[in-house]
Amino acid sequence: MTIVTDTAVKELLTTVSTTQVRPRYEGSNICTWIGFKHVNYLVEEAVLDHFRQAGLPARALYEEYGLGLDLVTIDTRILHAFHMDDVAEAEVVPWTKDEDGTIGFKVTIRFERNGEVHKAVTSKVRVSLRIDTYLEAAGDVPEQLARFAVAKLGDDLERQDPAAAPAEEGILAALTEGRNAYAWKWNIPYPYCHFTERIQMSGYLRLMEEGKDRFVADRGISIKTLLDDRKWIPVVPRSDIRILDEALMEEDLYIVYSVEDVFKDFTYTSRMDFYVLRDGALVKTATGSIVHGYAVIENRRDWSLVNFDQRVVDAINGEVRES
Repeated sequence: MTIVTDTAVKELLTTVSTTQVRPRYEGSNICTWIGFKHVNYLVEEAVLDHFRQAGLPARALYEEYGLGLDLVTIDTRILHAFHMDDVAEAEVVPWTKDEDGTIGFKVTIRFERNGEVHKAVTSKVRVSLRIDTYLEAAGDVPEQLARFAVAKLGDDLERQDPAAAPAEEGILAALTEGRNAYAWKWNIPYPYCHFTERIQMSGYLRLMEEGKDRFVADRGISIKTLLDDRKWIPVVPRSDIRILDEALMEEDLYIVYSVEDVFKDFTYTSRMDFYVLRDGALVKTATGSIVHGYAVIENRRDWSLVNFDQRVVDAINGEVRES
């Protein structure tokens, strides 16, 4: 049995760890470049390994103490593109300086290319230890971890009263009214969940990627359309997501992708908000943002950033021009 000791918790909260990470083959969708979702998976793996190295692996925390390790915040900047088969070193620095009930980390991922070491990714992550209530109680939470244990994700935040919802068939229209936005309703399947009942961070990252895909397709500039027309691919220099509440397996999730601003025809920032309908009210379960640009494929190894043309700007802004 894993024993939670003062030494293990001190190491978790004060010791810097390093681990080797490699992107998964699945994340290479266009040529050999790795998308933002899988870059965030590398960040997640580094944090999980930090817990392992401290002697507090996620499996033992759950099986022995009924504590589910949940990433509740991930805020990532991508400074250099990852490629298939890249091997990188991830450094995890504890960052728990306040008493907000979460465990914080700063993650930096570096790789070597052509004899030069590049800082490829920086990320800020926060973790909650969620007390399992699906199965019988596991006993008292170890004293050393009690300040990070929550009965429900989002308990470290000041909750706002949920907004009264319109009739169910009018929810999507209400969420997008007067906004440059696209929304859809989606039933949460079990592959997006963990600890038996709730959607996990990687599930939200997958939905953020899907939101981009759905939005541009709705605006007539789908991923494949711009690939075929001009060999343009979307790139993401930054993304962030924060879990505010819990969304449960087989609940309907209402997802809103809205454009907030376009910066110098070079990048645009979109917000994503996630809601569930409970007791006649819309409860926001997560919120985040994603910055997008475009790059042109130059060859099988290289790409370069491009400015938006008028067609893309109009599509992003939801404007239709007469030909």
